[in-house]
Amino acid sequence: MAKRSSRSAPSPQREGKVEPLFGPGWHPLGVEREAGREQSYLRKVRPQSDNQRLLMEAIERHSLTLALGPAGTGKTYLAISAAVDALEANRVGRIVLTRPAIEAGESLGFLPGDLHAKLAPYLRPLYDALNERIGGKRVRHLMTEGAIEIAPVAYMRGRTLNNAFIVIDEAQNCTYGQIKMLLTRLGWHSTMVITGDPDQSDLLEGLSGLSQIAERLERVREIAVIRLTDGDVVRHPLVAGMLTVL
Repeated sequence: MAKRSSRSAPSPQREGKVEPLFGPGWHPLGVEREAGREQSYLRKVRPQSDNQRLLMEAIERHSLTLALGPAGTGKTYLAISAAVDALEANRVGRIVLTRPAIEAGESLGFLPGDLHAKLAPYLRPLYDALNERIGGKRVRHLMTEGAIEIAPVAYMRGRTLNNAFIVIDEAQNCTYGQIKMLLTRLGWHSTMVITGDPDQSDLLEGLSGLSQIAERLERVREIAVIRLTDGDVVRHPLVAGMLTVL
């Protein structure tokens, strides 16, 4: 008996495009993709909810925007996407991304390597968002040129950031004084976006200044404060369900 050929008909996965698990056209990043192309070819980011649309509009219209909401609502990704769009349109000369170097409830102890190697685990989420938006190769190129800078909050003191798009991520892990210091870094022709989830601070209770800062700045007409909810979660659908009971 002749052996059955080991080469079966190509599966849909081998042909290129696989239908998303959660309905036609659904994608966790909420972006338009071209089948089979690298992530560096992402064309346009689209809001997946009304609050995300409000956030994107606020970033476009205001020099300072605060985005508050639970994990998975796209706060960081939308802010970094807006920063990339502004850089590529020559509306700003550079992107500055910063977040506090705070351990999430456990001590990492001594980390080997130089200063950059020690800080890399804390800043990794910012690299991930950039890589998904424009691809790792272009990120490395722009960082080499100085067009993208990623640094911990401690490096921001004493600076004036002109002609820049600044994203302050995980601001719930900053004290009131730290956020105030960061806000005063805003220079001419610059845009700043502060993101965070007040309910997930890794600081001791009462130390996070994000909620208090947001409440005070919400009274200033020129500043936008956008509050996202569980309904805006774009990660795995279980995330939104878990957030309602945890």
